[in-house]
Amino acid sequence: MRKKHAEVWERCLKVIKDNIPFQSYKTWFEPIEPVNLEDDVLTIQVPSQFFYEWLEEHYIGLLKKTIKKELGSSGRLEYSVIMDSAYSDARPYSVNYPTTDKKATKNNPVSMPIDLSKGNARDILNPFIIPGLKKIKVESQLVETYSFENFIEGDCNRLARSAGWAIAENPGKTAFNPLLIYSAVGLGKTHLAHAIGLQVKNNFPDKTVLYVKTDQFINQYIDSVRNNNQNDFIHFYQMIDVLIMDDIQFVAGKEKTQDVFFHIFNHLHQNNRQIILTSDKPPVELKGMEPRLLSRFKWGLAADLQVPDLETRIAILQNKLYKDGIEMPYEVIEYLAYSISTNIREMEGALISILAQSTLNKKAITLELAKQMIDKFVKNSTREISIDYIQKVVCDYFSLPLEAINSKTRKREIVQARQLAMFFSKKHTKNSLATIGLHCGNKDHATVLHACRTVNNLVETDKRFRVYVEEIDKKLKL
Repeated sequence: MRKKHAEVWERCLKVIKDNIPFQSYKTWFEPIEPVNLEDDVLTIQVPSQFFYEWLEEHYIGLLKKTIKKELGSSGRLEYSVIMDSAYSDARPYSVNYPTTDKKATKNNPVSMPIDLSKGNARDILNPFIIPGLKKIKVESQLVETYSFENFIEGDCNRLARSAGWAIAENPGKTAFNPLLIYSAVGLGKTHLAHAIGLQVKNNFPDKTVLYVKTDQFINQYIDSVRNNNQNDFIHFYQMIDVLIMDDIQFVAGKEKTQDVFFHIFNHLHQNNRQIILTSDKPPVELKGMEPRLLSRFKWGLAADLQVPDLETRIAILQNKLYKDGIEMPYEVIEYLAYSISTNIREMEGALISILAQSTLNKKAITLELAKQMIDKFVKNSTREISIDYIQKVVCDYFSLPLEAINSKTRKREIVQARQLAMFFSKKHTKNSLATIGLHCGNKDHATVLHACRTVNNLVETDKRFRVYVEEIDKKLKL
């Protein structure tokens, strides 16, 4: 007796449900509808071509076993794939039987897989142009000045930069796919992401590279839903060879956007296309992300950009001045690098302010002018006092050369300055004792603790020393 298609599929689902995670079952099998059963061939309707591809890629073995269990050794499965009506020009072709001349629409699905490589690219809507205009050309949206040449390498960014360069040499085919670059604001995530994209375009002119801000991606998706062309939106992004998504943390809590990005991500990754993401947090700290998406962020490499050290900050400023053909006294560059240490963007902004003040008022760039501008700039921005800055203030107070603090000399005045630098570093920064010791003559954490106790004892017993501490503390808070 011929079994009804609904009953057969219901039996299949019971088996499938026992063999895969519940969330996977809900995502990939609940939306399926059985539509026909004829000659031991069960036809099921799936929502999209991507759905079909995903089932074939990940669950084909389970589906074959289940169908044969229910229908016997001659049992077969066919898919009825819903096509978007926007593709009315497309001529469908069948998976298991001859091509039909019927048009494929939501109300009239036909059994077929959709091969993107055979699609008509002219019919895919580009969300970066005026709605209604369809063309294949994709502008990369990359900023030419954000190149590797202008990205200064240091200990703070060496891993991420090296991975980025490797990707540019062989996009989509390294172990760094996806590459997730994360850091606090203003440390160069966007610059590095652009640099990778620019280098890919330089090495592979035929590859399609696209940089997009996540909020822009979200707005495009909302527009596609409003205009009922989600398939165009998805297909457009699936054509990209190197996709760079900036500030991916903004999709947190947006379930529909995460779902569509999940499909795009899978298609790109499975086809060896490169994905580059930036975030203000590492993957483990991203809240409001679907576990299936978060797990994919961990497939490749998550590399952080740390706060650059003094030498790197000075090199960044010198490189910028050199590119602009501007000369500036080294002491001014050094003071700026000391004063603003946790945000490269703010540091470069302060540099521009100094140059503007000098040009508009026809004043020479001096340390005094720099102090006026930078102190005002720093007061108007949130600044975390750095170990480097503390060392400079302490050395300036005692008229000592900066390198003295990191020397091995046991002269009383230098030992005292070193202890004060450790004391204020513990008081004003969030660095560990080990980190403080490393920056103060490569000492261990026990030495830092001893220095802090010594300073506290002298403050209580030595009036002159107490004045030193109070005056230095005021200078640090200016």
